[in-house]
Amino acid sequence: MHLIETTLLLLLAVVVSGSIARMTRIALPLVQIALGAAIVLVTGSTVDLEPDIFFLLFLPPLLFLDGWRIPKEDLFRDGVVILELALGLVLFTVVGLGFLLSWMIPDMPLAVAFALAAILSPTDPIAVKSIAGRAPIPKRLMHILEGESLLNDATGLTCMRLAIVAASTGAFVLTQAIGDFLWLALAGLASGVVVTLVISLIKDRVSRRWGEEAGAQILISLLIPFAAYLVAEELHASGILAAVAAGVTMSFTERGGYGGQSLAVTRIRRTVVWDTVQFAANGLIFVILGEQMPSIFARAAEVSAASSRPEIWWLTVYVLVIVAALAALRFVWVWTSLKLTLFRKRQKGPPPKVGLRLTAVMSLAGVRGAITLAGILTVPFTLADGSPMPARTMAIFLAAGVIIVSLLVATFALPRLLKNIELPPEPSHQREEDESRVAAASAALRAIEDASHAMAEGKTNPDLYTDVAGRLMELYRHRIESRSQIGDRDIAEARLNESVEKQLRLVGLAAERKELGRLAKARQIDEGTARRLIREIDLQELRYS
Repeated sequence: MHLIETTLLLLLAVVVSGSIARMTRIALPLVQIALGAAIVLVTGSTVDLEPDIFFLLFLPPLLFLDGWRIPKEDLFRDGVVILELALGLVLFTVVGLGFLLSWMIPDMPLAVAFALAAILSPTDPIAVKSIAGRAPIPKRLMHILEGESLLNDATGLTCMRLAIVAASTGAFVLTQAIGDFLWLALAGLASGVVVTLVISLIKDRVSRRWGEEAGAQILISLLIPFAAYLVAEELHASGILAAVAAGVTMSFTERGGYGGQSLAVTRIRRTVVWDTVQFAANGLIFVILGEQMPSIFARAAEVSAASSRPEIWWLTVYVLVIVAALAALRFVWVWTSLKLTLFRKRQKGPPPKVGLRLTAVMSLAGVRGAITLAGILTVPFTLADGSPMPARTMAIFLAAGVIIVSLLVATFALPRLLKNIELPPEPSHQREEDESRVAAASAALRAIEDASHAMAEGKTNPDLYTDVAGRLMELYRHRIESRSQIGDRDIAEARLNESVEKQLRLVGLAAERKELGRLAKARQIDEGTARRLIREIDLQELRYS
């Protein structure tokens, strides 16, 4: 019962956090962390953060959804940059920060320093989205950050696992480490792809033969990421990469033959359900993270006293130096990576300039989140010989401090860096959209004409079918004409007409909904009828808004 009450309280904190963030204009993750800490201080009880359970409950659905929804063209277009950040930057951070930590903190062995550096290397795109939500962050840059975060979690956790093995056993074999890393990555990706394809194929065949149940289809989509994650973990591969691969594969199966024939009602309801899951899971992650902070920071004196530098202010110095080092390492890598990538892609003329301000934005956008804290909590308490793991408590404290400071720095620095920044122009997809609408309308015209002839054949009133088809075809012809204008002035006028039409349609739909509400309140129509008609209006409004 206590667990149920605590869960409901956490969900209430997630709901309240959105309103507080809008009223105070404070970054949503910081508000949620503060609410989590407040819950602990008021109730005196906290949720034990079990890393294995945390990874299983929260990571698969969120990473699956990110992989599902991220634009694949952008992902593949910037694949080189994303891989350089997700793989090269992580290794660069582990080596650079690992040696810095070992030198700066005498009580921390090199292997533990590498483990801490590895778990600090993954970024948290959820926090970046919330912080930069009101700032003009370029879409392409956001897609690069999202793609990086989809892969660097697995890279960082894998490096941390190898460092922990080295710390526990006192041995490190490079060839074995490379082999383990390749198995974790390749087997994880393969698990996600295979699980999604198999489930989609079975689901599609069952739906084609016996019909489709929207609720069952939505539940299957919710279970796929967990299935991919668990299969990969059973194979001792990366469950994180399996969830990502499952999401990417799901987007392709939706386009193709595997499960791509879902009913419209299924897609609409599924989107709503997944949006709710994403909102709740994202919020719970940071609220639970906030719940851990009071107990971690309360042990500051204990952590400091156990080190060779007993003054507490040394802990603050460590955290600030780590945050600065992470930003500096990321700045150097991003600037060098962009320069080399642009040089390789250059055709003729001088290479495009890599702006220092935009590079600084990418550097500060690499904030850390709950995955970092959950990962560092997986560090074992003892070594292989049974002796205590050295500097474990220190590593947990530093990870928590880096999370808070990196969020604060990004909250205040990112909007200022992005203000009035000159950004490269975003590619316009308007022409592609117009051509696609024309092609779709042309296909609809042919289908309606063929279907009307087939339906009218042998009927006593064939003109009825011809008239109805003519009215529908006129709408599609209007769409084709409005999207096939020649000349910038005609196109601009067509856009204006479309905008005016949308606004007037929304006004009309609002009036319809208001009148139906009045009729239902006056008991002039049945409540079920009113609800059905209002739902139809809501769906039309969703189309135009």
